[in-house]
Amino acid sequence: MTPGVTAGLSAGSTAGLVLLGIDTGGTFTDFVLRRDGELQIHKVLSTPRAPEQAILRGIADLGLDPAGLGLVHGSTVATNAILEGKGARTLYVTNRGLGDLLTIGRQARPDLYDLQPPPRQPPVPPECCLETGGRLGSDGRRVEPLTAADLAELRAAVVRLAPEAVAVNLLFSYLDDSAERAIVHALPADLFVTCSSQVLPVAGEYERGIATWLNARVGPVVAGYLERLRAGLPGARIAVMQSTGEAIAAEQTARHGVRLLLSGPAGGLTGAAFAAAAGGARRLLSFDMGGTSTDVALIDGEPLLAATGRIAGYPVAVPMVDMHTIGAGGGSIARVDAGGLLLVGPQSAGADPGPACYGRGGQEPTVTDANLVLGRLDPEAFLGGRMALDPTAARTAVARVAAPLGLTVEAAALGIVRIADEHMAQALRVMSVQRGRDPRDFTLTSFGGAGGLSVCALAEALGLDEALVPVHAGVLSALGMLAAPPGRTLTRTRLGVLGDLTDAALDQALADLAEQGVAELACEGQDPAGLRVERVLDLRYRGQSYTLDLPWTGVDATISAFHARHEACYGHRLNLPVELVNLRVRVRAPALTWQLPGMAASRAAAGALRQVRAYGCADLVPVLTRAAVAAGAGQPGPAIVADPVATTWVAPGWSARTDPVGNLRLRRLPFVACHGID
Repeated sequence: MTPGVTAGLSAGSTAGLVLLGIDTGGTFTDFVLRRDGELQIHKVLSTPRAPEQAILRGIADLGLDPAGLGLVHGSTVATNAILEGKGARTLYVTNRGLGDLLTIGRQARPDLYDLQPPPRQPPVPPECCLETGGRLGSDGRRVEPLTAADLAELRAAVVRLAPEAVAVNLLFSYLDDSAERAIVHALPADLFVTCSSQVLPVAGEYERGIATWLNARVGPVVAGYLERLRAGLPGARIAVMQSTGEAIAAEQTARHGVRLLLSGPAGGLTGAAFAAAAGGARRLLSFDMGGTSTDVALIDGEPLLAATGRIAGYPVAVPMVDMHTIGAGGGSIARVDAGGLLLVGPQSAGADPGPACYGRGGQEPTVTDANLVLGRLDPEAFLGGRMALDPTAARTAVARVAAPLGLTVEAAALGIVRIADEHMAQALRVMSVQRGRDPRDFTLTSFGGAGGLSVCALAEALGLDEALVPVHAGVLSALGMLAAPPGRTLTRTRLGVLGDLTDAALDQALADLAEQGVAELACEGQDPAGLRVERVLDLRYRGQSYTLDLPWTGVDATISAFHARHEACYGHRLNLPVELVNLRVRVRAPALTWQLPGMAASRAAAGALRQVRAYGCADLVPVLTRAAVAAGAGQPGPAIVADPVATTWVAPGWSARTDPVGNLRLRRLPFVACHGID
């Protein structure tokens, strides 16, 4: 297959293409179309059982011809396969005596003082764990050979068990991968096989094994999904967002399935950084509130990366955007527990049936239903008027929790919203205050379909007087797909005291790692001369378990920078040698060069669409478009700003204005203009 068909999208590689960013969420699938310098946005309800169906329907709604279409999308297929336990049946191959490695793990208990934790199923059943030879020592020397008899026995066992995928994780394989490669070659050619020396060549046999097993488990699922998508879009160039915020060609995706677990959220952070920077804001404390969950992160010019994360309780030690996720979204279900307490989430109504007000059979009260009851959502302006909301169904659902609490429907709705807001405020504190970051040094930035309804309350909870709701906030993850460059982030362990190494040796080691990333991007049609390489070291004091990542600037300069960073993060520095753990290289092609269209304000846009009642406000509340806000000098709250894909509640005591690209800038006023119950 020619690179021109499957390459990721980058500057200089999109001539003649219509560009489409897609984010597949739990409730909605979002589309941002860029054509002739203009943006067009669209939403359809997701189809979780077959995500490609929503994508194909949305493309048909937009009237697009797949031929000549350049598509980048965030996929939840890998994530859902893990969360729902529906990945491919996978065998785990390791050295003799280590078959129970993934079951034992790190012996860390989720609840430290729970002496009777509930039993948990092992990641891989014992009958699916195979042991063989080929063991290395920590110095890279062969401890046990991998014999022809070992390979024949292993192949026979694999054929007998008939798995869909195989994960190979041998001890210290990051030092020498010859035994893993021999196993791959010995197994049936039509079997999906992945080995740890390709997925995560770093120290830590447990984390490396989990990443390799997850990669094998989701690989066939991702491959099948993309095959169906390509079949429905003949001639289209398809790329997928990785968890690092970089795009990868669809043909390469199945081999890197574990790198897609934060695909959609990474797109949101990329979109937030892109839109906010266009309005002059570069340091953001962001929260992405969708229908099912809320993702919280810090952005300092670009999204920050973490060396590890957790999915479904498993450590995933591949680079990914650094974020904290909670089960609070517009679809989060409210209930009263046995003790009479009102709880919200983490259960969600999702896309099917969705909140009660969607009129699709949902009966449980959700945060969206509560906001509709409070009058913060206009039933006639939801999704630009394309989707009608049912206020009666919302009130009926909220009444189910109001009655046992002895509250009015409105008071119960307010309680639901306040509990959800507190969940999100706590998540924001985790990513800022608990990490030694002052929230006042960042701009609180909300996006996602439901984020604008809570942004003022969250700013108040954090003691902030300003906030930002980016243009196209309801589809910002899809917008971020179009702003993401093709790229690779590669990591390899190299243990040693940094002061004992030379600049030349580390320059060469980093160059060798970069060469791999350059080669992979060249296979996607990217020009090697135009690629940008960033070099990073993971460092720690000798004897520590956790690392800090520092840009590589030479041995002496990097050691000095590590001492300063450690003191800034933890309040002290130590008189100990600085130890190198991992080398990391980020190779990226130039991003698409385009600008957000300016906000076109006109006299025709000025004025409210209508006025509605909102709980707690004595006067009617205006419902405006973002263009109407742009046409004025500023809009005091309370007010509803109804975008085609999201709604922003400008709370009493706040005002809204827009910047030149249409970002909504919110500022807290010194007095409250609305008096009432709230």
